[in-house]
Amino acid sequence: MGLLRVLGDYFLLLRRVFSRPQKGKLYYKLILREIDSLGVNSIGIVAVISAFMGAVFTLQLAYNANNPFVPNFLIGLAARDSILLEFSSTIVGLILAGKVGSNIASEIGSMRVSEQIDAMEIMGVNSASYLILPKIVATVLFNPFLTILSIFVGIFGGWLVGVFTGVLTTQNYIEGIQHTFVPFYVTYALVKTVVFAFLITSISSYYGYTVKGGSIEVGRSSTKAVVVSSITILLFNLILTQLLLK
Repeated sequence: MGLLRVLGDYFLLLRRVFSRPQKGKLYYKLILREIDSLGVNSIGIVAVISAFMGAVFTLQLAYNANNPFVPNFLIGLAARDSILLEFSSTIVGLILAGKVGSNIASEIGSMRVSEQIDAMEIMGVNSASYLILPKIVATVLFNPFLTILSIFVGIFGGWLVGVFTGVLTTQNYIEGIQHTFVPFYVTYALVKTVVFAFLITSISSYYGYTVKGGSIEVGRSSTKAVVVSSITILLFNLILTQLLLK
């Protein structure tokens, strides 16, 4: 019953979020601000983690495929598919659930406990739409860019460490990257990214918007938002993989 109640409250909140905005121009400015806050500020951590993970993928594959019967270009192929299919969408989504999700939950939760949201409601403002909709739109629009960035940086990081450690040549790596490339894998990664962006933002906003109490409860709601977002991402990763790759 507790889960059903939470789901019911969550969908009721989404109904308010997607109600028709009263001032469209104001929302345009809010979306740009959220793109900078939630998207642009995440470029650094996504790039750094992607570079290192691409390097780790390449090294692990190279050392585990140390067999004269296994062609070296398969290292680049396996690294490419690992980054495309899972890392740049799912793993980056989990990272953003921790960074962006906790930020959203704590921001909205602080406004709730300080009664700023109540003041907005008294003035006749749809606080759910005003606070949450720009965040959802910003992440859904910008997170695909983060995924593309992660793919390129991850593949570049794999090439860099592979060549400088001598485990494979540039020619072998590029041959593996190009070998039997499936363009739909990029579409698959972007679809997952959009779904994950919506889940992270809406779930985190829900826990922040419905928090009760003081600063301690805000911290707890932020933790719950990260945990629930991460579990939901893993669940939808399974569902989308079954639907899109079967």
